[in-house]
Amino acid sequence: MVPAADNVRTRVAGRELSIVNLDKVMYPATGYTKAEVISYYSQIADVLLPHVADRALTRVRFPDGVSGPSFYEKNAPAGTPDWVRTARILTSDGPVSYVVADEPATLVWLANLAALELHVPQWRVGVLDQRTAASGALERGEPLADRVVVDLDPGAGTTIVDVARAAMIAAERLASDGLVPVAQTSGSKGIQVYAAVAPTPSRRIWAYVKQLNGTLHRRQPDFFVASMSIAERAGRIYVDYNQNLAARNTIAPYSLRGRERPTVATPLTWEEVAATAGPDDLRFSPEDVLDRVAEHGDLAADLLHPDRPELPVADEDGA
Repeated sequence: MVPAADNVRTRVAGRELSIVNLDKVMYPATGYTKAEVISYYSQIADVLLPHVADRALTRVRFPDGVSGPSFYEKNAPAGTPDWVRTARILTSDGPVSYVVADEPATLVWLANLAALELHVPQWRVGVLDQRTAASGALERGEPLADRVVVDLDPGAGTTIVDVARAAMIAAERLASDGLVPVAQTSGSKGIQVYAAVAPTPSRRIWAYVKQLNGTLHRRQPDFFVASMSIAERAGRIYVDYNQNLAARNTIAPYSLRGRERPTVATPLTWEEVAATAGPDDLRFSPEDVLDRVAEHGDLAADLLHPDRPELPVADEDGA
């Protein structure tokens, strides 16, 4: 545990940095402090970092805790230490200097800034297609993504049991296409199903998941909805395929969420997904997650496997 004090100089893996306001409460419902946030990110770093390393990091910061205002941050803030890796990416809004977290000290520095949530795209900085740089904008280029994400968005009136059922159905489809599905609770109200693929233009992955969306709707129209309309989603599950667009990002495995209580986006076993009976079954605290990693290791390790299958070719039935 980091000692609670106003200002502490500390050394993390050879980097010296200052951490402040350690007794500030980040989650008033439980009294969870910034010191505890920093402690969690320090302890989880070994399994979290491989999932965010070499990825452009978007942070959600909560300067006064989750009960106060928050904001998304893409550019590296003023005063970023020179040892923090950054990557300059051209977007439709101009160049963005993203933080890239590839060492434990960067996680501690971000936690000190009250960056509770860490979001990353499905592509890596190191495998950006040259067309992306040549086009002058990320959105007009084609970065090479190495993950598929099936983001299951529950409509009004659905339950976590419904979302778990949808995850099982989506995973079966991915597996039938030769992919290895990995489930993750979002730490909020949904579940995401990921799969590693050989580097593929983001637009192709987007099209694959869009077709998956349509296939699931055609096969089970009372359970899956193909429309983005909020009204039409009531009582059904929507596959948000747009999360695979190059400009989008999803919550990183093992990231905290800025909700009322400190919960974590947690990789799951498929046995846990199948056995889901209520929201508490898929709600994990930082302490829970540290215990899970100690017992099971990284349940999302399949996303890091170097031998990645090719994205399947779409057929007439969908993805």
